[in-house]
Amino acid sequence: MGASVGLLTDHYEMTMLSAALRDGTAHVPCVFEIFARRLPEGRRYGVVAGTSRVVDAITSFGFEPAELQWLRVSGAIDDATVDFLGRYRFSGRVDGYPEGEVFFPNSPILTVESTFAEAIVLETVVLSILNHDAAIAAAAARMVTAAQGRPIIEMGSRRTHERAAMAAARAAYLAGFSSTSNLAAGLTYEIPTGGTAGHAFTLLHDDELAAFRSQVALLGPTTTLLVDTYDITSGIANAVAAAGQRLGAIRIDSGDLGVLAHLARAQLDALGNHDTKIVVSGDLDEYAIAGLAAAPADVYGAGTAVVVGSGAPTAGLIYKLVEVDGRPVAKRSEHKVNLGGGKVALRAHRPTGTATEEIVVAGPERRRENEAERLLREDAGLRRVHETLIRDGEITSAGRVTLAQSRTRLRDTLRTLPWEGLALSKGEPALATRIVHAT
Repeated sequence: MGASVGLLTDHYEMTMLSAALRDGTAHVPCVFEIFARRLPEGRRYGVVAGTSRVVDAITSFGFEPAELQWLRVSGAIDDATVDFLGRYRFSGRVDGYPEGEVFFPNSPILTVESTFAEAIVLETVVLSILNHDAAIAAAAARMVTAAQGRPIIEMGSRRTHERAAMAAARAAYLAGFSSTSNLAAGLTYEIPTGGTAGHAFTLLHDDELAAFRSQVALLGPTTTLLVDTYDITSGIANAVAAAGQRLGAIRIDSGDLGVLAHLARAQLDALGNHDTKIVVSGDLDEYAIAGLAAAPADVYGAGTAVVVGSGAPTAGLIYKLVEVDGRPVAKRSEHKVNLGGGKVALRAHRPTGTATEEIVVAGPERRRENEAERLLREDAGLRRVHETLIRDGEITSAGRVTLAQSRTRLRDTLRTLPWEGLALSKGEPALATRIVHAT
């Protein structure tokens, strides 16, 4: 049996909670904010992913009696903290960027308003979800852009933790991947799954043709046959011999994929298999996919680079206390300064729909809301990015969006970014962030 959501945290949060309960500061109203000081190297935008998992984690946060007993015996918490955690239920408010939005440096991605005690214990579990899922989604979104409309299959399960594999498949699908090889993700998140056979199946049989005929007998001639176990030229010939001109696709998983795709296309056409597609896989990232743009590859398979490549394992998100009892607070450490106080996020657009900048309104709650409303009234091109995801401890309709809705949101949002913001090369963030102080 796995640990409760409450145990997916760090020891120091229990120390802060216990001390706050003892000194009387535990129930002071506070605002915590999740943001990134900068984007990961080479990124021009981040992708908000994992929000649905976060709101579920917050509203189900708690402990089993045996877990509280272990925490007490181990010395992590005292009796007063055992009592508090035994009755824990988040009763505050969470506002944030909806899943499928993009973010930039200092975007207030998520705001948690509650007592110090209720909010401080959420730090680790919330960050672990958002940092993982946002990193996967950002990498996957860049691959989708590079693929220029060609489908990509997520197949990274064997390169990461078994539970992380499910979350990675979900984030990649949100970003626009067409399917996943992970069955648990398929069942849990209703993602299309796919998979045929690996090299082991070919090696099991006396010869390649026998393996292909076995697969065709099970799945029909429209299946995908892996042709690079021995020699690709003979592999393609055997695939056509086994499935005929109705052969659905061949897959190439090694070698110079661009060159091999051209050679495979020529051979398939010469054999009369003009409609047989070519699937390529093997350590593909966004740069490799972009490099295959001119190759006759119809489908990509991406795994390692999705789950542990340049886009993972973190999006650099942090969880900081920005307001205490209505008073802005901020960290002043060198290179780690942040803007105190709660915030509202707006995004500006041209009449054509192209986004031009991110506007973050900072200040006391009533003033910042008034200033945000004034800006929205005066500029029809502005829209509010923040939505209320949890109110009084209950998930709102905005916090219950489906994966399909988040997937559509990201697709539509990326279309609003200026074209240079989608470039794979290093550069400035797609949108600059402007801070407006509500006075």
